[in-house]
Amino acid sequence: MTITELPYRASTEQCCAWLEQHTNSAWNLARLLAQGLTPHVWLDYDASYPELFGEANGGYPAPIMFEQDTQRLAAGSEDVLITFTKDADKIPVQLASPGIRRPLSDLRFYKKEIVRLLHALNKPTEAEKTAPEKSKVAQQGINREQVLSAFAAMLKIDLDKALTSEIGVFGDEGAKIKGNARGSKKNTLWNPVTLALGLNDSYRVPMARLSRAFEEQDSLLEWRENWLQSLDLLGE
Repeated sequence: MTITELPYRASTEQCCAWLEQHTNSAWNLARLLAQGLTPHVWLDYDASYPELFGEANGGYPAPIMFEQDTQRLAAGSEDVLITFTKDADKIPVQLASPGIRRPLSDLRFYKKEIVRLLHALNKPTEAEKTAPEKSKVAQQGINREQVLSAFAAMLKIDLDKALTSEIGVFGDEGAKIKGNARGSKKNTLWNPVTLALGLNDSYRVPMARLSRAFEEQDSLLEWRENWLQSLDLLGE
């Protein structure tokens, strides 16, 4: 499977095959979930659940996000059971028992999340292969002030507050670089490529605007090659 063959919403089989090609290791649904990926199931409009659809009368992709629902999938369930999800307006909804069931074949993962995962998995290897010894420290990440200088003007949210909150910018800490500065929050570093991909995916910041930042911001210049590699993986 080539890069361009990974669709916008990819099946479990497509994701695993693509990741196996690029990581030379075996993948399955349990491993995808262990990496923090969120699967979705397309729900056609159902009058039995009016609270889910709102104005999305054609249906929408519902995330499987409840821990018990994902644990059930990771344990090898024969189908998908959704007991808690988000509605078409991205508001969390607890479904009445027994929930919604769908076949495993309906599971989909977003292409951008798969590419972000691959970038995160390859990060140490890329640094060792492409960065000169003297620049390894600089390649660890950028600090909070540099993040704000590069990206804050692109967002309607308070990026400074989001960076320092417990839930992070994307509801997790996927762009934070673990183990730096002995856990001191003021010395936290972020991978700007992973962060930029997340800003596009979660907050719809245009790729063109993000690309300009990697060309114009001094703190991002050494990350420009990694950014371009990620765009190639996305087919941008």
